Amino acid sequence: MNLSLVDLIVFAVYMIAIVLFGVSFSFKKRTSEDYTTGGGRLPTWAIGMSIFATFVSSISFLALPGNAYLSNWNGFVFSLSIPLAAIVAVVFFVPLYRNMQSESAYFYLEKRFGLWARIYASVFYLLTQLARMGTILYLLALPLNVLFGWNIPMIISITGICVIIYATLGGIEAVVWTDAIQGIVLITGAIACLLIILFDMPDGPWQVFDIADKSNKFSLGSFDFDFTQSTFWLILVYGLFINMQNFGVDQSYIQRYLSAKTEREAQKSTLFGSLLYIPVSLLFFFIGTSLYSYYQAMPELLPSNLQGLENADKIFPYFIVTALPTGITGLLIASIFAAGMSTISTSINSSATVILADHYKRYIKKNPTSKQSMRVLIIASSIMGGIGLVVGLALNGVESALDAWWALASIFSGGILGLFLLGFISRKVQSSQAAIGVLCGIIVIIWMSLSPILFTGSFIKYGSPFHANLTIVLGTLTILIVGFILSYFFKNKQAGDNK
Repeated sequence: MNLSLVDLIVFAVYMIAIVLFGVSFSFKKRTSEDYTTGGGRLPTWAIGMSIFATFVSSISFLALPGNAYLSNWNGFVFSLSIPLAAIVAVVFFVPLYRNMQSESAYFYLEKRFGLWARIYASVFYLLTQLARMGTILYLLALPLNVLFGWNIPMIISITGICVIIYATLGGIEAVVWTDAIQGIVLITGAIACLLIILFDMPDGPWQVFDIADKSNKFSLGSFDFDFTQSTFWLILVYGLFINMQNFGVDQSYIQRYLSAKTEREAQKSTLFGSLLYIPVSLLFFFIGTSLYSYYQAMPELLPSNLQGLENADKIFPYFIVTALPTGITGLLIASIFAAGMSTISTSINSSATVILADHYKRYIKKNPTSKQSMRVLIIASSIMGGIGLVVGLALNGVESALDAWWALASIFSGGILGLFLLGFISRKVQSSQAAIGVLCGIIVIIWMSLSPILFTGSFIKYGSPFHANLTIVLGTLTILIVGFILSYFFKNKQAGDNK
């Protein structure tokens, strides 16, 4: 299957235009603060679109319709947890970080628990970003390889190099403004796809609902309190913890809080960007459900090699290539790349900021000049982007890159949220008590993440009985509970010794 010449031109022009637009910000006279926070002068709507684009990676673009096509709307429950997490962010997190006078999210952890907490959080954040960049690059290449026969290493390399160029040279302004454009392209393209599906149905748009309803496609999942299955409540709790982690300890979000002109503007952009994800994720789930009805009504349009449910993630790209008008197809393929590029560019910029603020300024030179800081940021961006690209190439041939990403993300980042909440909720927990809590939490996270691999067959009794999505939930709760118990125990012990 091949793209038409027009579609290839549209795709190529879009990619070149995004890179050139991002690079154009490098011609402005900038300080390191401009590079990391845009000088605190970026408009609210652009920051909000950037937050939204960070939510939507190429994994979301392909996986959400594929998930709805395969099963139902259980995954949409994740989006329903966002409003609560966003309110907590607006009320507590945005003021906290804007008042800290540091571009690093992990400066707070050092103030609260000491240097070890900052080192732990910043190093594991960097590892998480490398795993994220590599996974997104690889998963982006898979369906395009299947549909067009494009070489996987070639797709990874071209996409990675394009993002590294504009993210490294353009800084946070390039990231935010390209994110805003890519978010608009993504939403417009998705709406166009849905309208074409609906009005191409043999018996009209309502046939989508009739077919889907008969197959229970609109179900949000079981409402049983069963935490071994993907129930409504499990996904809701999982979503709440993941989104608290995003808003509370993810450097890429904290930088956007600092990029706004005022605290009020930062709060508005956070609400706008996070809440925008809800209707857009609903749109993607509805596209997946509509595709199910579309190919049920016209099964002859779907080739036999894509009819198995294991090919659900390839259905949407296949529809884009075969059913959309010439030109629109190229733009939609570009929007798939846009979704991945926005997340990768964010990871590159936030990682460089962490390297400068948490490591270079902390160990090498406390008060570097703006020129020295800019040099560090550009070198760090290039290195992190390059390693992320190598990780993507290394994943080529891995049986389940998505499962590998989930396991790595849980291990690398699961303990940071618990540590942050421990310090934020209680002023009585001491550094050593927090460290023990984090250690216990990481053990739980590793056990839950790796038990499906390590404890199989006759050793299954040692494995985790819980659903994998509870990994971050139970790991975080372990850190909180252990930290609170230790602080209470030592407080009482100290009181007893003083008598």
